[in-house]
Amino acid sequence: MNKVKEKALLEIKDLKVIYNTDYDTVYAVNGINLTLNKGETLGIVGETGAGKTTTALSILRLLPHNIGEISQGSIEFNGKNLVSLSEREMRKVRGKEISMIFQDPMTSLNPVITVGKQLLEALKLHNYDNKSSRELEDRVDEMMELVGIPKNRKNEYPHEFSGGMKQRIVIAMALACNPLLVIADEPTTALDVTIQAQVLAMMTELKEKLDTAMILITHDLGIVAETCDKVAVMYAGEIIESGTVEDIFENAVHHPYTVGLFGSIPNLEVETDRLSPINGLMPNPADLPKGCKFHPRCPRVMDICKKEQPPTYICGTHEIACHVVKKEAEANGDDY
Repeated sequence: MNKVKEKALLEIKDLKVIYNTDYDTVYAVNGINLTLNKGETLGIVGETGAGKTTTALSILRLLPHNIGEISQGSIEFNGKNLVSLSEREMRKVRGKEISMIFQDPMTSLNPVITVGKQLLEALKLHNYDNKSSRELEDRVDEMMELVGIPKNRKNEYPHEFSGGMKQRIVIAMALACNPLLVIADEPTTALDVTIQAQVLAMMTELKEKLDTAMILITHDLGIVAETCDKVAVMYAGEIIESGTVEDIFENAVHHPYTVGLFGSIPNLEVETDRLSPINGLMPNPADLPKGCKFHPRCPRVMDICKKEQPPTYICGTHEIACHVVKKEAEANGDDY
């Protein structure tokens, strides 16, 4: 008997986000599609300015008031279209069903409130009606211990903790209400390499223990390889390549931008004098080029790339939006 396919936890369809400034309209996200199932980890990779954080803020409806706007598309989460929810309804979703770990733990915590009280505040906001004060305090102790910090330190202030410990507390706050989805926006950027590894290992362990889905936003492909099930490569507000970790790291066929990202990573097995950076800069999101957004920087650009938006070519779970890939696939008789 065939199993009924489980409905995706998160499904983003044709999402477009703009920022309206006094001078220009900034096209930050330009028609992306994403799917995430329960318990999966999706890595969103790309340079600064690619639209990764804007995508995350859109899911939580935390775009800057009167400036940021979801101009098109839907965000279906656990049976609800988040785009159409009222602000009051969204407050019930934030923290309880979807939580976020921000980039800098130094600015994510209130410096004049103890870490225990900050954890307690998050719990009270979502569980106050059905939990006693003792149960909430026990949950604070449990979450402190879960992220590797002794519960007797809950009465200390953020400045009394190291950067790595602050990030652990922020992670504890994000997971305190057992959310279905955690969005981690470059959670290890402010940490040194050794602490990065510890925090990522802890996040992966807790995600599996609590059966939480995760979106991990990063520019580090090494982190993606270690922690993610699926990958989406973002450029100028578009997803130009996506697939499983195996598709991205083991397949030979890639978007030229993805090839450039891999070329920018040091290889310990190959002796070389210089890395191979991607030439040029990300385009101005208020004045995006026609056709493929990557064509001004692409070493393999063709005339069609400058005129026409590339369609997405699919091979199983691997999707690539590129005219060059199409041309080569047709020449080789491949399935792309």
